[in-house]
Amino acid sequence: MASDLYEPKDKGSMKWPALVVSAPFGAVKEQSSGLYAQTLAERGFVTLAFDPSFTGESGGEVRNVASPDIFTEDYSAAIDCIGLLPQVDRERIGVMAICGLSGMALTAASSDSRIKAVATASMYDMSRSMSRGYKDSYTMEQRHKVIDYLSKQRWVDAEKGSYAVGLHEVPFDNTGNLVRGNRVLPDTLPADADPVFTAFFNYYRTPRGFHARSINSAMAWTATTPMSFFNFPMAANIRMVSPRPILLIAGANAHSRYYSEDVYKAASDPKQLLIVPGADHVDLYDQLDKIPFNDLERFFKSALT
Repeated sequence: MASDLYEPKDKGSMKWPALVVSAPFGAVKEQSSGLYAQTLAERGFVTLAFDPSFTGESGGEVRNVASPDIFTEDYSAAIDCIGLLPQVDRERIGVMAICGLSGMALTAASSDSRIKAVATASMYDMSRSMSRGYKDSYTMEQRHKVIDYLSKQRWVDAEKGSYAVGLHEVPFDNTGNLVRGNRVLPDTLPADADPVFTAFFNYYRTPRGFHARSINSAMAWTATTPMSFFNFPMAANIRMVSPRPILLIAGANAHSRYYSEDVYKAASDPKQLLIVPGADHVDLYDQLDKIPFNDLERFFKSALT
C-alpha cells in the first residue's frame, strides 16, 4: 500500500493523535483524501492518506480490481503503519473515510478495536449499491441478470487469459437490458446527464479533481469486480463499533444521504448524524466552505483523548 503522511507543522516532541484517511471508491490519495489529511494535520493530527490495494500507487495484481474484504483489511494495515510511528500515540488513532470506502471503514472498526473513532463523509455502502442498485431499486430479476452477466464474463476473461473492464454499478436501460461501458466517466459530459452524474463529472473529469491514476477520472474497474460485493454485507456487525463513537456527515441534497441515515439507525451509541445544509454528495469532496472541519476537529479531539 502507498500512502502520504501529513504532520502538524510544530509537532515538537509529544505523541500525537492520528487519523487514517481514505479516498472515495475509485479515487486516489492525491484527491479528496489528501485534502482532508492536509487540513486535519493543520488542526493537530498526524494523518495518513492511502491508496487501496490494486489502485493508485499501491501494489497488487490484477490492477483496478476492488475487493471489499481486502479494502477492509487495508484500513487495519494502515493502522499498523501509523501506529508504529514514534510521534503517534497508538491509543489515539481514528479513521476519516470518504464516500465509497466508508463502508469498509465501519466494517474494519467493527473488528479492529485499535480504531478508536470513525467519521465518514458522503458515506456509501458499495456492497448494497452494487448488489441492490440505487435505493435498493433492483428487482430480483435484475439482480439475477447482473450475476449472470458477471458469471459469464468470468468465462470470457478465463478463456482470454486477461480481464475486461466495465461499470461497477451496472445500470439498466429503458428496455430492461444491462448497460455496459469501459470507462466510469466519459471524456465529455452527455447532454442528457442528470445532476448526480454531472456532479461526479465536474469533479473527476475537470481540473478541479482530475488525476491520471484515479479510476474514476480515467479508467474503470475490472468488469467482474461487483461479484465479491454481492457476497460481502458491509457493516453487518456495526453494533460492535460501540462504545467507540461514529460521526456520519452527509449533504442535505446528496443522493447518497440515505446511506448515512440508515447506518445511523443501525449503529449503537455513541453516534452522530450531521447533515450539511446546501451540500450535495460531491461538495464534501473538496468544498472548504461546506466540509465541516470544525465539527470533525471537535469530534476527533473529544474521541481521541
